[in-house]
Amino acid sequence: MTFKPQTLTPYLSARHYFGAEQRRHREGASLSLVQLAGIVNSSKSTLARVETAELMPPPDLPDRLDVAFGTDRHFHGLYELAKREAHPDQYRRFMDFEAQAEVIENYEPQVIPGLLQTREYADAQLSLQEELPREKVEELVNARMARKDRLRSAQAPLRWAIIDEAVLRRPFGSRECMYKQLASLLRQVDTPDSKVQVMPFSAGAHYLMGGALTLLTLPNSSTVAYEEGIEVGHLYEDRDLVKKWRRRYEVLRANALPQAASAELIRQAMEDYKSCDTPPS
Repeated sequence: MTFKPQTLTPYLSARHYFGAEQRRHREGASLSLVQLAGIVNSSKSTLARVETAELMPPPDLPDRLDVAFGTDRHFHGLYELAKREAHPDQYRRFMDFEAQAEVIENYEPQVIPGLLQTREYADAQLSLQEELPREKVEELVNARMARKDRLRSAQAPLRWAIIDEAVLRRPFGSRECMYKQLASLLRQVDTPDSKVQVMPFSAGAHYLMGGALTLLTLPNSSTVAYEEGIEVGHLYEDRDLVKKWRRRYEVLRANALPQAASAELIRQAMEDYKSCDTPPS
């Protein structure tokens, strides 16, 4: 039976256009999927799913395609557009603000903040959505990891995260996954670009414990707030409403543990996930 490539729909979305452009350049270079996979150090199945827009391109693929085809930053630019499509529509404006924010401050009552997550932890969290096929989970994980690209640039924003002690105590994934996640978190407790505080159980109840909150300070010095529940988020741009969320965040910051005490509590939590096979942090 002769193999017939699936018909593409390049103008349906940026992700579909990315896949169609990959196929166009691949066929223009007379390369099979197997041959291209060897050039860009990927797999045939991954490239096939990217071409048909079944999979969000992995973060390292666009630059490798640009090198392989000599297309300067063509695929890089397409990816910057396509990666936003891995998120629900109501989240995209928040992502636009996050991408340009000079300061990112957040509080998380149940999970490690997305920008501080390891790939394994993100996979464990997103896999909890049982209705999602494995391919969609991989897509969302890749999109979350892509959000961290800016953190390694010269324009990295200042990140200030306050996490509840419950985040340290509730395991996600394997013991090794949690140990590595907390080890990564520990390294980010007090650096020039990252600060982490823990809100201990001993502090008692507080207003923000029912949901997550992120404050983004933009280049024009304005701030937006994003409050997130289980499945619904709300973006606040009105100055007075943002001021309300800012006050509540500052009260939380004042009552959270300082960096040194937070680091010690993280170390203590890491002991709970140690095993004889756990590599040293």
